[in-house]
Amino acid sequence: MSCSHLSQIGALSQPRLSQSVHREECTQCFDNQDTPLGVDVCLACFNGACLDGDRQHALLHVTKLGHPFTLNVKRKPKPSTQRVQDEEPPAKMAKLAILEEREEDKYEHTTVVKCWLCDPSKGLELPNATKDPKIASLVRGVMESLSSARQSEVKAWEEEILPCEHTLTLEQFASATIPASGLAHCSSCDLKENLWLCLTCGSLGCGRQQFGGVGGNGHGLAHFQASSHPVSVKLGTITPEGNADIYCYTCNDAKLDPELATHLAAFGINVQTQTKTEKSMTELQIEQNLNYDFSLTGDDGKALQPVFGPGLTGLSNLGNSCYMASVLQTLFSLPAFQERYNVIAKKHSMACDERLPADCVECQMHKVADGLLSGRYSHPANYAKKPENDDAPVFQAGIKPTGFKALIGKGHEEFSTMRQQDSEEFLTHLLTVLRRDGHKHKERAEPDATAVFSYGMEQRLQCGECKKVRYRVDSMDVVSVPVPATEAGKDAEGKTLYKEVPLRRCLETLLGVEALDYSCPSCAKSVHALRQNKFASLPQVLVVHAKKFQLVNWVPTKLDIPITLPGTDELIFTKSQLGHGLQPNETALPEDSQGAQPQFNEAAMAQLEGMGFPIVRCQKALLATGNSDAEAAMNWLFEHMDDPDIDVPIQAAAASTSPEPSAEQIGMLVDMGFSPAQGRKALKETSGNAERAVEWLFNHPEDTGEETQTSTTTAPAAYGGTKAVPARYRLKAFISHKGPSVHSGHYVAHVRDLDGQWVLFNDEKVVKADGESVRELKALAYLYVFERV
Repeated sequence: MSCSHLSQIGALSQPRLSQSVHREECTQCFDNQDTPLGVDVCLACFNGACLDGDRQHALLHVTKLGHPFTLNVKRKPKPSTQRVQDEEPPAKMAKLAILEEREEDKYEHTTVVKCWLCDPSKGLELPNATKDPKIASLVRGVMESLSSARQSEVKAWEEEILPCEHTLTLEQFASATIPASGLAHCSSCDLKENLWLCLTCGSLGCGRQQFGGVGGNGHGLAHFQASSHPVSVKLGTITPEGNADIYCYTCNDAKLDPELATHLAAFGINVQTQTKTEKSMTELQIEQNLNYDFSLTGDDGKALQPVFGPGLTGLSNLGNSCYMASVLQTLFSLPAFQERYNVIAKKHSMACDERLPADCVECQMHKVADGLLSGRYSHPANYAKKPENDDAPVFQAGIKPTGFKALIGKGHEEFSTMRQQDSEEFLTHLLTVLRRDGHKHKERAEPDATAVFSYGMEQRLQCGECKKVRYRVDSMDVVSVPVPATEAGKDAEGKTLYKEVPLRRCLETLLGVEALDYSCPSCAKSVHALRQNKFASLPQVLVVHAKKFQLVNWVPTKLDIPITLPGTDELIFTKSQLGHGLQPNETALPEDSQGAQPQFNEAAMAQLEGMGFPIVRCQKALLATGNSDAEAAMNWLFEHMDDPDIDVPIQAAAASTSPEPSAEQIGMLVDMGFSPAQGRKALKETSGNAERAVEWLFNHPEDTGEETQTSTTTAPAAYGGTKAVPARYRLKAFISHKGPSVHSGHYVAHVRDLDGQWVLFNDEKVVKADGESVRELKALAYLYVFERV
């Protein structure tokens, strides 16, 4: 059958450089180009859609947008070009080099143009369409462009590494020529790999083991400590283009050296003759993350067997995405998220008002829910061919949530990158994104699955002199508890061991009475006051964040403090843990005459307090750095620790002063459905921080933002949860972490299934957990998730 629409296809434009081409995978499910039916790529907007008979996302896209021309893309692996195990090596090995393996070297693609005008049910295949030079050029443009997944990855890895004053003002001393690659070795030991060249004097020192990947004794760092020469380059990473790993020990960060070629020439190194022979720091970090050792063997030493089926689908690690995978597996084990995003959201696709599903939060949440819960993608990887008599388990390939990550992290300073992140911070961010989307699209705001986490935390403040009190309730989603560190000796390797801490004790500490300095508006002077937290309400799902941090050389370090839970894995809250607000026999403190203090970022405050900084210093640091970023606030504290007024209580007038929000900031909030007055007030209340302003608006839905002369008080924060007690909670899931910091290492999740058995989700590996690993990792968990029963 011939097609009369070839001229229309030939008139279509090739994808622009900045345009996403979704040729690898359907944007509404995880069917991909490796399936027998392949993916249909729209030749007008380059959306990718599956041809599955039940979901029919390709037909849905054609019907909704009226884009009738697609390119079907299928992919299959080429025969391996690598040597088999028993094959002899080549007679002569070329110089060691690390080469990027291209997709066209590993796979072969089959493409065919389709016209849906000629066959509105499944599209008419036009195998001879590429004889037209214009159509052939269009197909070539689609196949040669960066795929959406690859484009997201490239953008995320484009971490902005900048020069510093030490690379820009580098002073070099006379030095001998450095020996050729492979002949040089560390000046303090015999290591010939992971060598760092001091760009000041030419000293060669091995790197630190945790950064080197192939071992190291830290002699490069020792050289800096002895000489104060700040900048070094990793020899094996130098490329002919003049790129390399540059590290500034003074800044303690990766940096850029704009004159690297000139600086290397001083030591007889010509960059144009160099070949990259070692992995970069970034490559090593990803490799470490992908291979992090979480035991997959049981009590008897046998490998834990993988499990498959609905709700047992793994998530492929995208590089440093285990923090996200552990949170998603936990969320979609909860009935509220299963119902909201797997059942209810299924009806959304036809009514979706976004041009592309890849840009719709609802579509991407349903895609992940369907991928994890349907069981369609939960099967042994088809590339894993087990040798005969091999008992090694075969895991899943896992689904790749690339589009989800790109959309949820879009515009965020941290979650848009491929760096490792804090799972608790990601959970909080994701809940904010979902609520923001619900507010923007009120027609699908209910039911709100995030409401299961919401509760109120009441803070009672009492002046030590006049005895007057003030109550405040904050809406929260996560209970962050301090974990006391008490050393209990060292193990055989010299690692510090800590005494066990009952989780109940951590909660009691959170709800205990704390003394602090306070500027009392009634006494009009600085006094001692008492502060106590209690629950104003209790959530349906209780998330407990164990804060196990300590400052080591001014760097926050995670401590492996074991936490014990009751034998039943249950927590019970009674009337004694609930707050009751202002009582008849209490007198309220007057409002501060010069205005109230702003709301401080709860998560950032918790992090800073967990590091041991006093409350007043934490508040001042957040005010000075935009009230959002704990790391920026910590750096500010280090720079201002000697300020004479660092411990002076914040005056309300100074705290409430904030610049007038810009029209652009207000406009952004108006686009989300808020009024200009609400946007302006929210920005002023949060020192101009847009993300915190959104949270403030959600917490004060009754506040119209209209300012009056007669009142300076704001509407009380709205919060969810219930006051019904006793409240009994049972552990549903926990997220564990291995590594020195929550921003490095690896996260996994344990989830209790409907039969009460524990399942371990370690990226794409999903196994039935054994009792020993559950006991061990539960004690060292970072997040505990309890369901009310």
